[in-house]
Amino acid sequence: MSDRSSPGEVRLARAWLSRAVEPGRGVVYDFVRAVGPVEAARRLRSGGAPDAVAGLADARRHEDRAAEDLERAAALGARLVTPEDDEWPDEPLRAMEIAYSRERRGLGCSSSERGLGSERRIELTPPLALWVRGSVRVDEAFARSVAVVGSRSSTPYGEHVAADLAYGLAGRRWTVVSGGAYGIDGAAHRGALAADGLTVAVVAGGLEQAYPSGHAALFARIGRDGLVVSEWPPDATPQRHRFLVRNRLIAGLAAGTVVVEAGLRSGALATVRQAARVGRPVMGVPGPVTSAESAGVHQLLRDREDAQLVTRVAEIVEVVGSIGDDLAPRAEGPGSPRDCLEPVAVQVLDGLPTVGAVSPDRIAVAAGVPPLTVLRCLPGLELRGLVEATPAGWQLTPAARLPVPR
Repeated sequence: MSDRSSPGEVRLARAWLSRAVEPGRGVVYDFVRAVGPVEAARRLRSGGAPDAVAGLADARRHEDRAAEDLERAAALGARLVTPEDDEWPDEPLRAMEIAYSRERRGLGCSSSERGLGSERRIELTPPLALWVRGSVRVDEAFARSVAVVGSRSSTPYGEHVAADLAYGLAGRRWTVVSGGAYGIDGAAHRGALAADGLTVAVVAGGLEQAYPSGHAALFARIGRDGLVVSEWPPDATPQRHRFLVRNRLIAGLAAGTVVVEAGLRSGALATVRQAARVGRPVMGVPGPVTSAESAGVHQLLRDREDAQLVTRVAEIVEVVGSIGDDLAPRAEGPGSPRDCLEPVAVQVLDGLPTVGAVSPDRIAVAAGVPPLTVLRCLPGLELRGLVEATPAGWQLTPAARLPVPR
């Protein structure tokens, strides 16, 4: 529906809606999309909205702090970004809108998602507005972005891997998205910042108070060099259910999600499952088989055909990057001087003792090849620096005595 309200009225309406109704409510999103934000706010305030929508705003509909919330955000150096703004991340959210519409038509519940309880009831509803702290444009921040998530009770291994992956992604000009929590989230943010790259913290409360408080300095730096993003007004407190609602935004905005460490009941797995519902690639980093903090990742990789195992930045970029342009080079073991030898030359080389020099006839016996073949192969092996002639016969060089990779 076309809304002829002024930009200021639209912004106030969306600010009011962000406080009046909890984010992620599909019926509210549909209502706002149908009548426009200003008319939706007016009907909700007056009690004239459909019952299914009005009930969700009933407790807060008489509370109008929209102007105050915008002023408080401005005092923090933050702003409200709405779908009417040029920097709204339309492209990243398109997959989320498609997934939301599909699930609203009853086409999105796979057998692997049934029985997930409250997690399954989290709708993939696109946001009505975003409270943002930071000078980077939101659409540019999420244009090339990867979510790196994981357990709060991480191990040194997990934190090292998360920081290393985030550092490498940032170095390739990919935005690292995470939730700002202790453990893997914090390590990912710090890794991206260490590379002077861009990182976004998507939080489950308002922008005024850092949560967790121990990350106040980290959030301050992210707000200065990257973005802190929330769907809740500036003074909103983090609540348990809001983290699951927040997770859908991380999953929907990033081009793919990597879980580094996660126990069997980790909230990070909810983000991964929501990313799969959106149609985004999901990736897992394996850990020690004895680690409970990697058990959830291993279960994910076993159970989901769409989950991909990744161990380095190039493999992540191959999954989320441009087809044909971001292929990861195949990982190979260390090379050996023997790699380019013909099989018979390798056989002759193996016929030389590890210590001492011998005649070509002795080499032929040890290798089980004709003496003429030995004489034909020895000069080539000498040119490669693997054997040398001495007065006592032929012997291996130090290079040829190096252990052979198995």
